Formats: sequence, structure tokens, C-alpha cells
Amino acid sequence: MTFDLTDKIAVVTGGGQGIGRAITEALLNAGARVWIADCDAEAGAETYAEFAHLGPIEFLLTDISEEQAVERLRQQVAVGGGLDLLVNNAGLMVRKPIEELSLKEWQRVLDINLTGPFLCSRAFVPLLRTRRGSIVNIASTRAVMSEPHTESYSASKGGLVALTHALALSLGPEVRVNCISPGWVDVTPWASRSRRSPAQLSEQDHAQHPSGRVGRPEDIASMVLYLASDEAGFITGENIVIDGGMTRKMIYFEGE
Repeated sequence: MTFDLTDKIAVVTGGGQGIGRAITEALLNAGARVWIADCDAEAGAETYAEFAHLGPIEFLLTDISEEQAVERLRQQVAVGGGLDLLVNNAGLMVRKPIEELSLKEWQRVLDINLTGPFLCSRAFVPLLRTRRGSIVNIASTRAVMSEPHTESYSASKGGLVALTHALALSLGPEVRVNCISPGWVDVTPWASRSRRSPAQLSEQDHAQHPSGRVGRPEDIASMVLYLASDEAGFITGENIVIDGGMTRKMIYFEGE
């Protein structure tokens, strides 16, 4: 199924690379006008230049953890008169043993991954209401499962899942709010040019997934298009896991 988002206006935080870049491209191909908000100047500028031929796109260097930066973004977008879709995608991970994780590092991860979506949602709610738009938060399966040394990231994504259903109840029926929790997604082909590298995936990596492969950013972008469309008009407050079945897989180790 293809989705027509012609004349829709979208903001994608962290839209310059990784999953956010794929979301940006998918929205442009569906006919939307896209604002990229990214704190990585290189990634944002590259994506703007590479995708400009696809449709109307703007890039604003933005640290979404800063209230004034989010307000500047809101003012720019407000010139268009409204907003149809906010994708809270920007994210940061610091992987360290908890004994070595500083308070500053912990706070920075929460500032980007959780406070940022709060600030953006709060700022854009009036614009979303005018067009009965929607919010899509990009969380992670790490909200419900973890690897060692990911406390700050897991906590922030768990908070984002909770923020999703809280916002859905507060903002409905004018604004729908949903969440996508990706599993293992290979973002290497979608990095900025200076960080881009061939995927280093083995057959074993793919075989771990009941779907038979590791995820791609396009898998997440497709769900964003659906959730932004009229076809998803009865869906709100949901956390949709896209992980190739990994969180449903039971793993046993037999003793010798």
C-alpha cells in the first residue's frame, strides 16, 4: 500500500541520518513537506542537499534538549500555518558500566531522548491541533529488554513509551500519538558520508531473527507513513514493536 501525504507538513527530529534520514526520504516521496531538525550540521546539510530534488525540504540546526532552540524551530514551522506530523526520532546512546557513567552523561541521554520529545510535543501541539495531526515517537525495544551498560538509554526509551500513552489521552481526539519501538536496525548505509561504511552483518546475525534478517531503516519509515495517514485514524496510544520477531523469541542454553 502506498500513502499519499501531499500537502502535509512534517517535522523529523534527528532527520539527518539513520532511521530519521529514511523517514525523511519516505515522507518526501509520499508528497509531504519535511522539516529536518538535527544537531549534526554535517548530516543535516547532506540530507537537505541530497533530497532537495524529491520535494520541499528544510533543515534547521537544532538541539531539541534546549527549550529556546525548539521554540525557534516552532516559529519557523508556524509560518506555514500548521503541522500534520511530528516525528520525535532524535536519540543518543552512551554505553558505559554504571560505575563509570557520569551524572552529566546520564542527564544528556535523558535530555535528548525524553526531554526533547516532551519539549517538541509541547511546542507543536497548537499547530498539530489546527490540522488534526499526529505524533510518532521512535523508542526502542530496549524499553522492555536490555544489554549490559545501557541504563540511561533504556530508561529514556521506557519513559518515551510511557509519554506516548500519556500524550494520547491528553491530546485526543484532535491529535493522535503513537510510538514505534525498533529492534536491531542496521543504519550504516544511512549515516552521513564521513561515517558511512558497508554493513558488517553475518548470516548468524540475520538468522537470529524469526523474520530471517536484520531490520532496515526503511522498515520503520513505512510504519511512520502508515501512522501518519488517514488509514491509521483509529490508532492512538500504541507502542508498535518492529524487530523481526526478536522480542518473541525464547532462547535456551542446554547444559553439557
